[in-house]
Amino acid sequence: MKKLLGLLLLAGLVAVCVWRIQGLQERRAADTKKDIKRRPASVLLAPVVCKPMPVEWQTFGTVEPATTVTIRAQVTGLLLETGFTEGGMIQAGQLLARIDPRPFAAELRQAEAALARTQAQYTNAQIEARRVVELFDKKFSSENDRDLALTAVAALRASLLADEASVESARIRLGYCEIRAPLFGCAGRRQVDAGNLVMANTTPLVTIHQVQPVDVSFAIPQQEMARLQGRTQTGELPVEARLPGELALVESGGLTFRDNAVDAATGTLLLKARFANAAGRLWPGQFVHVRLVASIETNALVIPYRAVQNGQQGTYVYLVLPDNTVTDRVVQITRTLGEESLVGKGVVPGDVVVTDGQQQLRPGAAITNAAASSLRNSRQP
Repeated sequence: MKKLLGLLLLAGLVAVCVWRIQGLQERRAADTKKDIKRRPASVLLAPVVCKPMPVEWQTFGTVEPATTVTIRAQVTGLLLETGFTEGGMIQAGQLLARIDPRPFAAELRQAEAALARTQAQYTNAQIEARRVVELFDKKFSSENDRDLALTAVAALRASLLADEASVESARIRLGYCEIRAPLFGCAGRRQVDAGNLVMANTTPLVTIHQVQPVDVSFAIPQQEMARLQGRTQTGELPVEARLPGELALVESGGLTFRDNAVDAATGTLLLKARFANAAGRLWPGQFVHVRLVASIETNALVIPYRAVQNGQQGTYVYLVLPDNTVTDRVVQITRTLGEESLVGKGVVPGDVVVTDGQQQLRPGAAITNAAASSLRNSRQP
């Protein structure tokens, strides 16, 4: 019995201790809340402003040559020499390769000789026809002789035209022995060395990429197509390109192409922009950061993106009240540009939000502007 009474007494003492500890914790929590209310938290603030903001997309793109030409021989022959450096710049009209011209020069001379022979025959036929016509007019020749003479002239005239065409064809084929660049660009790897036999319209010699200007291809989500409707018809939209690691250097261009269908696999629309690339910084195959400005939103509500917090109810900010306390306000963020976020609803121009120090805040907490405090301290002697 005594043992039971001792256990009951011990349980009572434990219950009293627990009750006192809980009470102490509650008082400390209340004191902490009072201290928080009493001691303002030092935070950074920023006003909600209304200003023009660009409607833009930032994505990655790929540099492509504006034009690509694969050079092939148009006649079959022995490659005597090449006149370009692999990877070097090529001027329009520059000699790229020379094929042995001797067989084609001989072919041209043969065609010219055939033309001369036909020309002589044609001239003689004309003289003979005039003589036969004169004899026919004087009744010294038959009508059949006259018709045969005129037919011979007509046949030789046709042969003359064919021989002239043969001479022109031979001259063109001889000209194909010198292969010249059709545009200014950068040469790729040499496909055939001098001394090899090249086949007409088959053997590639070199590929030339036009690098001034260049195109940059990129894609935007199909949901953003409405912002582009009509803009590509009324004029070029400005596009900027930056190389990774060189974001401070901007290449400026304009939108020139919009694909006629959305990619069903990715749900994106392919676009292309053209850049002058005067400095030659953009190179085919490179990946670049692309920024496309579609329009300007004139009255956008803007706050620093650091002010936006994520909670169970979505995105929110700490809004400063007139008594220098804060409350949490749910906001709708439409998009973010750089270090600024555009707000669809939740705040109005002139509101002040907390941009730094949110971790020490809760609704009702008192705050002080850290920037203003630092300014006052710097002015004190």
